Amino acid sequence: MKQFLACVAVENVAYHFDILYGYTVPEELNGLICEGTRVLVPFGKGKNVKRQGVVFSFEEAESGKSYKSILSVLDDTEIITKEMIDIASFLKERTFCTYFEGIKVQIPSGLNFKTSVKYFALYREPVPMLSDDERQVYEYMLSFDGFLSKKEVYTALGYSADCDIIERLAAKKLLTKDYNAVRNSKDATVRSVRLTYDAEEIYVSNPKLTPKQKSVIGVLNDVGSATVKELCYFTGVTSSVVFNLEKKGIVEIFDVEIFRIPESDITDGKSKEKIILTDKQRSAYDRICSRYSTGGGVSLLYGITGSGKTSVFISLIDRVISDGRQVIVMVPEISLTPQMMALFKGRYGSDVAIFHSALSVGERRDEYKRVKNGMVKIAIGTRSAVFAPFDNLGLIVIDEEQEHTYKSEASPRYHTTDVAKFRAANHKALLLLSSATPSLESYSNALRGSYSLNVLDERYGDAVLPEVEIVDMKLERQRGNMYSVSSRLLELMENNLKNGKQTILLINRRGYNTFAACDSCSTVVTCPYCSISMTYHSANGRLMCHYCGYSMPFTKVCPECGKDNVRYAGFGTQRIEEELSELLPDARVLRMDTDSAGTRLSFEQRLSDFGSGKYDIMLGTQMVAKGLNFENVTLVGVINADQQLNNDDFRSQERTFDLLTQVVGRAGRGKSKGFALIQTAAPQNHVIRMAQRQDYPDFFNTEISIRKAMVYPPYCDICSVMFVSSDEVKSLNCAKAFLEALKKIISEKYNDVKIIVLGPMPPRISKISNKFRYRIIIKCKNNRRFREMMKELIIAFGKNSLYSSVSVVTDINPENLC
Repeated sequence: MKQFLACVAVENVAYHFDILYGYTVPEELNGLICEGTRVLVPFGKGKNVKRQGVVFSFEEAESGKSYKSILSVLDDTEIITKEMIDIASFLKERTFCTYFEGIKVQIPSGLNFKTSVKYFALYREPVPMLSDDERQVYEYMLSFDGFLSKKEVYTALGYSADCDIIERLAAKKLLTKDYNAVRNSKDATVRSVRLTYDAEEIYVSNPKLTPKQKSVIGVLNDVGSATVKELCYFTGVTSSVVFNLEKKGIVEIFDVEIFRIPESDITDGKSKEKIILTDKQRSAYDRICSRYSTGGGVSLLYGITGSGKTSVFISLIDRVISDGRQVIVMVPEISLTPQMMALFKGRYGSDVAIFHSALSVGERRDEYKRVKNGMVKIAIGTRSAVFAPFDNLGLIVIDEEQEHTYKSEASPRYHTTDVAKFRAANHKALLLLSSATPSLESYSNALRGSYSLNVLDERYGDAVLPEVEIVDMKLERQRGNMYSVSSRLLELMENNLKNGKQTILLINRRGYNTFAACDSCSTVVTCPYCSISMTYHSANGRLMCHYCGYSMPFTKVCPECGKDNVRYAGFGTQRIEEELSELLPDARVLRMDTDSAGTRLSFEQRLSDFGSGKYDIMLGTQMVAKGLNFENVTLVGVINADQQLNNDDFRSQERTFDLLTQVVGRAGRGKSKGFALIQTAAPQNHVIRMAQRQDYPDFFNTEISIRKAMVYPPYCDICSVMFVSSDEVKSLNCAKAFLEALKKIISEKYNDVKIIVLGPMPPRISKISNKFRYRIIIKCKNNRRFREMMKELIIAFGKNSLYSSVSVVTDINPENLC
């Protein structure tokens, strides 16, 4: 008789060992396991550590070969679908992640399991030699009959969580381990009540019922079931009456799952105002609809700021929903979610679910289940929303598609657009990319005909693009103005205050001072764990590293030479806020950055307060630059346009143009004309001049010629291979060895693969969290043949014990090369 194996993706497997492992299905689990079932399996030679896994497929077992068996099933309902397995395989092939990572990224943390380890003390005679702390822990654990976790033991005895006493006892064979899979969060439930048999029979068989008990039975007879709280409210009885009825066997109390709806999402019904499209919007809508109706594909909606792109894709969403299909809408930042949610909730009511990282674990889990259970038609959110488990997708919208936040920086290192294309193709759905400043790659694809191109080159209604002025900050310094705010910007803000209008100011640096150096020895105050300067935060009086979180008290004493001569320079949001309080003492200033807007609800409330006129000026980082729509904002000021312009990244000019164009577009979106002012030390820079004109086509033509000459995307793909180790020499040596192996495999096996290699070299920030980094940059064509070669190299290096202490991280088309 043929024996079949479940092919399982196992958690915590290194990439070079990652395959689908075959396990037999024990008889007692027959019928409970199918593709997508999460299981607990023994893993490892000899050790048989319990790990969770996911069944990807089934295959026939090889005769004469012995296999381990699945231990248990973790899911009681289907969580992982066939499409999710296909996406995981796609991610593994494209991003060099493991199969299990490809599954895990698609599931909200509340639905994931974690493997917990507990320990049981074994009685032995004689007890081997133990230290005092080992003896205390051992004797404590012997006093318990069951298994205990490290946390339970260390908390009870007052030890730190990172001590190794339990590991030492386990090595001496005094403890045994047990592994179990535990879900990260539980279902939210409410206690409900129903009658166990017919009410008339209850009255006959229980003649001594009290009036209060009869009132409860009467309500349940009318409505079928109700929560304990509802019964007490409508009958006026206490919960003890209900519990006494349960003891008599008259009612049954049971748990009903409820869904935790994110607080700010609760709204009244639906309000479908008819959208009136302009001729140009109607033309774009018709072309996009035609693409949708003929099997989908990819469309680019390029429209200047304020041109009404949202109206176009909402009209398209109405069409898709009317066809009985589902929609995913993605935004790049949590900051864009509140206004988008208010718009969609007002129009579609409870048919909308939200996905982003600021939700609690329980909220994420419940929103996911609402989508999976078919309770909603639209999912809105940041990058993770692309995995919303719809089974009949008709449309995926990626708003502000050029944003770097759509690229994951942790494994799997996927780009949202790639996953969206994959899902759209599977569902024969339409992928709509929308932006006022599309990425060069997307606009190039549209001009070549790979995407359909739809253009909106006029603002909606009577609104016009704001007038933009450039201020030379070098001249401001020469005139004696040492503030970060120019005299011209101050004048415009004063006028706005007099006229009851609002202002948005952009400074893309948080903190107070961004730089500290000693005037005596020229030493820059840097983080001891990262190769980056510390930023001074006035709110807590500390110097902070924005990479690893290290902080130290404010000081003017140089850590190198000991002299009291440390000078602080540069400016962030906190310093600008202080300057505004001096220059405009009557202005109500709202600071928006990750330091001030700590929680999602706090952030949403701040935006709501600004929209209702409680503040005159909103000052913030890039979270205030895009997607926000406030009709009373007539002035936008860019405090420093040069910050990103000169970064050593080929995208620095594109990002500068994008940021300036987008923030300028926040002005004049209502009936009043808008004005914008850009402060810079390089007023003649061509990127700043084109941003002033808000001329994307001109910028594209200029930048694309540079990309072509230098061979950068879209004329190639970029593969970054990073080598990370606490030992700098090992990191560099591993990078050099990888380069030699790359040369060899190209000459011997892959001479048809054409590449350009740069490095190895340290990135601009060469050390983060005490780990040294070297990198090789490969300009390539990201096709199956290239990925096959890279996979072979990565697996070979993973198995080389010489470099076991070096992490090799491969990233295709990373967003940041600094």
